[in-house]
Amino acid sequence: MSVIYVLLAISISVAILFFIAFVVSVRQGQYDDAYTPSVRMLFEDELVEESTENNNQDRSQTE
Repeated sequence: MSVIYVLLAISISVAILFFIAFVVSVRQGQYDDAYTPSVRMLFEDELVEESTENNNQDRSQTE
């Protein structure tokens, strides 16, 4: 039965440590950027389309 109390104390200590690490990361601004992830996919698509258009123009000019 005493093992349960030891495990309970250890698990609560670990949970508190993770909570403190989370609070510190939030205060340091780790999660401040909420805009970029929502539009990152759109920027990547534009870059792929531009490079494809440039390749098509280069091919048409060489032919």
